[in-house]
Amino acid sequence: MKTIKSLVQEEGATVIDVRSSWEFADGHVDGALNIPLEEIPGRLAEIQALKQPLVVYCRSGNRSGMAQGFLSQAGIQDVYNGGGLGDMRIQLM
Repeated sequence: MKTIKSLVQEEGATVIDVRSSWEFADGHVDGALNIPLEEIPGRLAEIQALKQPLVVYCRSGNRSGMAQGFLSQAGIQDVYNGGGLGDMRIQLM
């Protein structure tokens, strides 16, 4: 099983923070892109063009779970739920 750390550090995964822009401004994983959950459907072409795999995260893992499900249904299979911001920071240590 792939770990979030190996996806990011070894495979060069694109990390996407699906929280709101104000949450993102308050702190985020270094190098993460901010694409709020509600913007994902309208930015699908942009997301499909990003380097995969994709790792999505939010505050608690709920919104990132929804994002992962939506992206998977849209045909992006190499997408992983990194959980919450705290989880991501711990996993990337």
